[in-house]
Amino acid sequence: MNTLIAIIIIFGVLVAVHEWGHLYFAKKAGILCREFAIGFGPKVFSTKKNETVYTIRLLPLGGFVRMAGEDPELVQIKPGYKIGLLFNEHGKVREIIVNNKSKYPDAKIVSVERIDLEKQLKIDAYTEDEEGLVTYQVDEQCDLVVDEKREQIAPLDRQFQSKKPWQKAMAIFAGPLMNFVLAFVILLGFGLVNGVPQDNAVIGELTENSPAAEAGLQEGDEVVAINGERVSDWEEMTMTIRAHPNEDMTFDIRRGEESLSLSVTTTSRYDEFSESEIGMIGVVRNIEYSPIQAIIYAGEEIYRVSMLIFDVLGLIITGEFSLDYLAGPVGIYNYTGEAAALGMAVLIQWAAMLSINLGIVNLLPLPALDGGRLLFIFAEVIRGKPVDPEKESMVHFIGFALLFLLMLVVTWNDINKFFM
Repeated sequence: MNTLIAIIIIFGVLVAVHEWGHLYFAKKAGILCREFAIGFGPKVFSTKKNETVYTIRLLPLGGFVRMAGEDPELVQIKPGYKIGLLFNEHGKVREIIVNNKSKYPDAKIVSVERIDLEKQLKIDAYTEDEEGLVTYQVDEQCDLVVDEKREQIAPLDRQFQSKKPWQKAMAIFAGPLMNFVLAFVILLGFGLVNGVPQDNAVIGELTENSPAAEAGLQEGDEVVAINGERVSDWEEMTMTIRAHPNEDMTFDIRRGEESLSLSVTTTSRYDEFSESEIGMIGVVRNIEYSPIQAIIYAGEEIYRVSMLIFDVLGLIITGEFSLDYLAGPVGIYNYTGEAAALGMAVLIQWAAMLSINLGIVNLLPLPALDGGRLLFIFAEVIRGKPVDPEKESMVHFIGFALLFLLMLVVTWNDINKFFM
């Protein structure tokens, strides 16, 4: 249950922040955002604020912001079609009733001759009580009502495709960007609250009754050498200790201006990763509390995790790639459970790593991902005109289907690993 709650909170925040990035910059560019959704599939919760419907959907596998003009408009009103019109206090059309007109007795029924809901925002139509063609001006926030469901029209200047390439690119890039910003904020907060682990070979806290404490090591001691071999940093010191379980080791340390040599007898425990016994002395890394150190730590961690992800992606090019390098919902669930079991500090760091991963994966130049959409915008800049929206939609649809298939394969692989 704790793992499930952790998954819901972490993924809810990661997806919400990602999609908020799209929403914020799209609205800044004047794009009509019809829906802000967390999840896919049937709606579980829905509320409308201003022009946008905010929804939570059943399948927690991501989210989306539906911007006007990204896809072709589904409702096409052709000449000769009878529609109902409702007007606002200024005499402009505020609602267009496409069907089920009998449920709107106050609506004025007209027969459409010409209709333009993108540029001129007007309807030329015939009515039974007026002679000749009548022109009705349409409010730019007019709703189309189809099957009792209403959706705001999108004048051309409110559509995604009408914006300049840099505005579209910013609206798309903002999603992954917010994931990096979120990771930075998480890691910065972690560094400020918990301190920043130092790379130097300086002893931090000692476990009570540990070999280090019994040997006389103290917090703040700097380990210079072990068994006569010089130690340069914490990782080198740790690896040396791990390689000598249940052994007497000589530690050359510097304590202030004093140099000391102490004998420490390591203990051991079984390490599942290396499948062997490893040495331990019961010390933790030195921690420093500093806002500057916290900022540097957050930046370095983002860089380190990013390089690890790029290394894995590079294996695809070299042909050394394996499905075991990927994790689907089941794998992420298991890893999150392991992180939660190790404590809140590890879980917070894991959330930051997931946020970085989400940002990088979404920037890959693959159809249906933000990187693929940016690729089409780049093509627009090169060609001097946008790619046909219908063709682009088809490419993204195929890409989404292939990605969904990959996710199913990866999930099946995760399940097999789980039961092996």
